[in-house]
Amino acid sequence: MQAELDEPTGHDRAISLWLWVLFATLFVLVLIGGITRLTGSGLSMVDWRPLMGVVPPRGDAQWHAVFTAYQASPQFAEVNSWMELDDFKRIFFWEYLHRLMGRMIGLVAFVPWLYFSLRKRLEAWLSFRVVVAIALGGAQGLLGWYMVRSGLVDRPEVSHLRLAAHLLLAFFIAQWVLFALLDLRFGRVRLSMTPANLPVFGLMGMVALQILYGAFMAGTKAGVLFPTFPDMNGLYAPGPFFPHASLAENLLYSPIAIHYTHRALGFALLAYGAWLLLVHRRSQLSPDWVQTQFALVLLLQFALGAAAALYRAPLPLAIAHQAGAFALACSVTLLAHRTIATRSN
Repeated sequence: MQAELDEPTGHDRAISLWLWVLFATLFVLVLIGGITRLTGSGLSMVDWRPLMGVVPPRGDAQWHAVFTAYQASPQFAEVNSWMELDDFKRIFFWEYLHRLMGRMIGLVAFVPWLYFSLRKRLEAWLSFRVVVAIALGGAQGLLGWYMVRSGLVDRPEVSHLRLAAHLLLAFFIAQWVLFALLDLRFGRVRLSMTPANLPVFGLMGMVALQILYGAFMAGTKAGVLFPTFPDMNGLYAPGPFFPHASLAENLLYSPIAIHYTHRALGFALLAYGAWLLLVHRRSQLSPDWVQTQFALVLLLQFALGAAAALYRAPLPLAIAHQAGAFALACSVTLLAHRTIATRSN
């Protein structure tokens, strides 16, 4: 592994600033995606125009044409038949903004990459990382439309499985960019699956699984079912919350089983995180606040999850909880990067 980097040069600072802007834009997009989902806005745009959909409707004729197309969708017929044009404009705004931000991210990633590449200011490894991020961003756009299509045919809601895939890919792209930033700041680290590194890889896997079930919770509206904590309507044992004979059917499709699993994973993650910090409490990580920040973010996210359950996930709390999930993923990425770096020295 390379030694830690010295103070960045002028062009290194420019490259770092660009990647931080890209990372921040990804974070904003994740939040807007959450708002889009929670306000029921995701199905308001019933077509997909990757290049020509930048300009919103202008004038009454265009707005009525877009609204008429929406009126032919299952969501309008079964859920929003009460809507007038002004009501439709409010949900259209969030989905339009979500798609617009997705296009902006493509420009934020590609244009500086092209500039720095032509000026030969990008090292090969970093150029490769950005190219992968751009490719994944394109796949994310396709996956987003694949998700939306699931709610435009027969049922007025998107598949929670496709929603989960869309969210996980968004989180992965953000962590991919963050890992590159950490490599720039501290020196490159190779993710080697050695026995000493297995606990931190286990933590990363648990966080990914918890984010997956968070998406399942949103997609099945399971978050509003049990406004008690830590019990679920006075119960703790899993039996009553797994009504189907098949475990797979419970874990993938039953809202009450999904809610129970999400809570159980939350407690498991809290316990695993505490164990990991206890076992490695004498590890001299750099910076020395890496373990503290992970503990604080983990506790905050656990508290946000409990509050979201108690108050039936109102929009501000639900968005805060999603932001907390993003922060936790970043916290674990930082912890993993610095832990593996220490083990490699």
